[in-house]
Amino acid sequence: MNTNETFKVGIYLRLSRDDEREDESQSISNQRDYIMNYIIRNNLMLIDEYVDDGVSGTQFDRDGFERLINDIENGRINMVITKDSSRLGRNNEEFIGYTERYFPEHNVRYISILDSIDTYLDSVGNEMIQIKGMMNEWYSKDISKKIKASVETKKKQGLFLGGYTPYGYKH
Repeated sequence: MNTNETFKVGIYLRLSRDDEREDESQSISNQRDYIMNYIIRNNLMLIDEYVDDGVSGTQFDRDGFERLINDIENGRINMVITKDSSRLGRNNEEFIGYTERYFPEHNVRYISILDSIDTYLDSVGNEMIQIKGMMNEWYSKDISKKIKASVETKKKQGLFLGGYTPYGYKH
């Protein structure tokens, strides 16, 4: 990429669990607003947004993400922006594969605003990409363990695990 190139931006928004709103989750709206402010401040050209609302980041076979990759392959975008690196994904091997191999091979600039990652610039956050990837994956595994332990405790106590406690059960 040369410095005179116009970057064609695709923003990627993701949330693992929705907040039970009928329309878009509040977190997705907040991510969009935050990134749009960044785009305006930096005079960038937004081409499209890619959204996976209510989809886990531990897998990369997500509709919005696959559409983003397709647009990279077709030359429609050459820059990807996320609010933070965990929005891109929480599988370290895949995360590193995209940020350190796939994006550079396809001349794609990746920015994670909150992590100060910018693969086009000599950014301090770039040196932390592998550590951020490991931490994002660890967080996902840690939450999973905590939820499983909580469910197991409730089972042992004979508590109801569904959304509404049926008659005769303790909540």
